[in-house]
Amino acid sequence: MVQKIAIIGSGNVGGALNRGLARAGYEVRNSRKETVKETANWGEAVMIAVPYTAIDTVLHELADAIDGKVVVDVTNALTQDMRLALGFSTSGAEALQRKAPKARVVKAFNTVFAQHMDTGSVLGQQLTLFAASDDQQARSMALDFGRAIGFDAVDAGPLANARQLEALGYFHIQLGYVLGNGTNAGFKFIH
Repeated sequence: MVQKIAIIGSGNVGGALNRGLARAGYEVRNSRKETVKETANWGEAVMIAVPYTAIDTVLHELADAIDGKVVVDVTNALTQDMRLALGFSTSGAEALQRKAPKARVVKAFNTVFAQHMDTGSVLGQQLTLFAASDDQQARSMALDFGRAIGFDAVDAGPLANARQLEALGYFHIQLGYVLGNGTNAGFKFIH
């Protein structure tokens, strides 16, 4: 069982995941105090929680540190002006998998606002965490991370389904920020 999780990114998302995973009993290290590559080398699994526009820079810094590891892509594929960068024919997660072919990429956590990532709930309601990957073991691991934090973790199937998860993440941002509904909101899949 993976116990050491490296988080690349120290903003609101990386900080919330760090708190939630540490509370759940995982050893967590954030890239704030050392290089991105050193952090990834330490971890048994790696979470990428940086702006989508920084992915290429981060991958260059990571080099081979993520080869063979589960890499949880928490990003939303948004342009700098907050538009969906990719869509129906591919996703940011699929692009990440192509750029890092030896990594085991999972799309997860991107449909949740940062302030709820450490508890898996909002206003007393458990939120749903979706995880999509072509690697069943990697997908299961990301779902386990979510359950440990407190989410209702739902298998979202193959990595191609990240296209819908990224669109859902974008819609969530639109509802919360652009349309003024605020961030005390989240998605729940009733099943």
